[in-house]
Amino acid sequence: MATGLAIPVFIASLAVTLAATVVFARGLDRVSERLGASEGLHGILTALGADAPEIATAVTALVASHSSVGVGVVVGSNVFNLAALLGLSALVAGHVRIHRHGLLLNGGVALAITAVAVALVLGRIGATAATLLLAAVFVPYVALLSLRPTAIRRLVAAAPSARFLAVAIREEEVDMRTGDRPEPASRRDAAAIAAALVVIVLGSIGMVQAATDLGERWGVSDVVVGTLVLAALTSLPNLLTAVRLALRGRGAATVSEAFNSNSLNVIFGIAVPALVLSLGAAGGLVTFSVWWLLGMTVVAVVFAYVGHGVRRVEGAVVILLYVAFAVVIAAR
Repeated sequence: MATGLAIPVFIASLAVTLAATVVFARGLDRVSERLGASEGLHGILTALGADAPEIATAVTALVASHSSVGVGVVVGSNVFNLAALLGLSALVAGHVRIHRHGLLLNGGVALAITAVAVALVLGRIGATAATLLLAAVFVPYVALLSLRPTAIRRLVAAAPSARFLAVAIREEEVDMRTGDRPEPASRRDAAAIAAALVVIVLGSIGMVQAATDLGERWGVSDVVVGTLVLAALTSLPNLLTAVRLALRGRGAATVSEAFNSNSLNVIFGIAVPALVLSLGAAGGLVTFSVWWLLGMTVVAVVFAYVGHGVRRVEGAVVILLYVAFAVVIAAR
């Protein structure tokens, strides 16, 4: 693809992908309301809606045999999410308050899933084993967040030792609340979701093809294209959601969205595709990226736990960690 064509194709693909993501996410919100989903499950569906461009772009790159781009999109998006959704939210809101029990549940799941991602990308475990491990962590997590208050009370009555878990579920559901109550979905919403998903996939194909062509012409590696360029641009829906929630005083909801978005990216952007597609051999930059992601996740969880949330100073540190990450990737 000629440079004169690749640039407008990339811009147009990005624009239609982000526009379709808004439609897709709103449709999922309405479906969630129609199904009467719990706050916890609603939060996960919201994160999935915002993650659509990242996941679609990563899978598209893997299908096109650009494994460095595909893995880079997921890893880079997750690092960007921590900086944007946690760091920027703290700078905007001043103090993103988080319940500790919910944080330990949510952050613990995010850390476990990130650790499995590191092992998978570095070839320490196979795709089948990684997917089974991720399912063993994430499926019970989703099931717990789907519990109704009456079910939680029964859980505590049957097993008093589960009181901590019950408190964590309730706090996590509180943190996930956005205050939005969309109208229940209709058949028109179902059609809109399907159409938006098709547009997101087609837009992702255009972005990957144009970005890799431009990278080859300008001497930019696939790792940089995926980890910095595509990762940041496809994470814009998450960023916009985070800023909106922080300005409304719902900063804690963005923390839940950040961790759950990262978990969903790993599961559907790397692990599941790896069952049938090759992730390729992890080079030096990819190895650096996945270890940096795990380290930043640890730092974010520790900051949030010690400070009962993320304050401006900690938020600035998380953002600086992303800047350092981007400088290293770009310099190589």
